[in-house]
Amino acid sequence: MSATEEHAPPRRRPVRASAPPAPDRRPTGDRSGPWPYLLIAPAVLGMLYLLLYPLARAVLISFQDFRLRELISGDAEFAGLANYRTLLTDPRFWTVVRRTFLFMAVNVVLIMAIALLVALMTERLGRVWRTLVLSSLVLAWAMPVVAATTVFQWLFHSEFGIVNWALTSLGAHSFERYPWFAHRTAAFAILVTLVVWQSVPFAAITLYSALTTVPAELQESARLDGAGAFRILRSVTLPLIRPIVMLVLCLEVIWTFKAFVQIWVMTKGGPGDATTILPVYAVQTALSRQRYDLGSAASMITVVLMSGVLVLYFRQMFRQENES
Repeated sequence: MSATEEHAPPRRRPVRASAPPAPDRRPTGDRSGPWPYLLIAPAVLGMLYLLLYPLARAVLISFQDFRLRELISGDAEFAGLANYRTLLTDPRFWTVVRRTFLFMAVNVVLIMAIALLVALMTERLGRVWRTLVLSSLVLAWAMPVVAATTVFQWLFHSEFGIVNWALTSLGAHSFERYPWFAHRTAAFAILVTLVVWQSVPFAAITLYSALTTVPAELQESARLDGAGAFRILRSVTLPLIRPIVMLVLCLEVIWTFKAFVQIWVMTKGGPGDATTILPVYAVQTALSRQRYDLGSAASMITVVLMSGVLVLYFRQMFRQENES
């Protein structure tokens, strides 16, 4: 190495220019303005009109003296609470209320029990059978209400029904030309069967979906600890899917509380008042007696009672969530 190179100053590395800081990509605000709200405004206004206007109109009519003359002329006088006093002092109205809650309780208990059993069975099936069961449930659920009600009318027809034919073929000759819809208990039982048959598919599919979210490790640990199938269901499975069970329960309460189409198409509330529940009673009062004010008042009482039942269920659900 030469003396010149030995005493030469050390070379400096070129200083690279530092990269500019990345721009702040955080949103600084909504730059689109009112356009999103203007785009959804027609749908929101249409929904409010279709939902709130009939409710408000029914509430108004329930406080008016509104009969056939007022329906034609459009001029009704304010009656205050007279319509509600007429209903609440009518013994037939309270009989209908008790029958409505009985109808709701029987249907909801049967729907939840059968749907849970179907969901548990579906969970344990193989892939092929599980697909077959779920497809059958979807097809049954997709059948229109009026079509299913008409099929049930044919099944229990006194002369041409397959139920009477099957029972007579099995030796029960007392069911030959048996008029199912002329007997109070039989008509009530047929309607319960119809509503349960229509409601179980939705509840079973929803509960099955909830069961698939339960970790298998927890069930296996409980099984290793000596717990049986019922104990695992009660202590492990049901507590984990309790929110879904309560949701399905509330929806089924609403569904059975307003089961009008099936009853009106099949029996129109008969025989007598054996199958008359509050929605049917409201329509009977409005159409048969031309008392649209009493029918609207009965509808409002139905809404209040149904809301009260749902409030009790929601309070119970929230209490259980707080305890857990």
